[in-house]
Amino acid sequence: MSLAHTYVQQLQAVAAGNKKILERLPEDKLEWRPHEKSMTLGRLAMHLAELPLWVNRLLESDGFDFASIVYKPNLPENKEQILAEYDNRLAAAVDALSKATDEELQKNWSLRRGDHVIYDLPRTAILHREQQHMVHHRGQLSVYLRLLDVPVPGMFGPSADER
Repeated sequence: MSLAHTYVQQLQAVAAGNKKILERLPEDKLEWRPHEKSMTLGRLAMHLAELPLWVNRLLESDGFDFASIVYKPNLPENKEQILAEYDNRLAAAVDALSKATDEELQKNWSLRRGDHVIYDLPRTAILHREQQHMVHHRGQLSVYLRLLDVPVPGMFGPSADER
């Protein structure tokens, strides 16, 4: 089995949980935030929806420099926009990843901010990191939902709301 096939399966497994949490978003609470330093529910959800883009960035270049862009957060207007973004980004990521060769996946890729190298690792390690990044933000969203008294879906078995 190729590395790409393995990583596609892993991405799809994480993606299924991500979709479950995104589908539970209360449309009328997208501007809600648990703390002034926290992202709004909508912004956090859109961030999770956008994360599959990093699979494409990883496979289409040798690295990414945050200093080369002006970051402008994508602020969603509704839940459907978030779900559409997620579906589109995920489909593109799965397509690109399924075409990657083992050799390509073993090459290094770097993330930097100007001269500061955040990491320079094999693409396989970064694919794993990106999946962890998704699970991290999915966990944050589950806390937001709990605080809003929205039933939290189970990710690795039933949640307290599904028993």
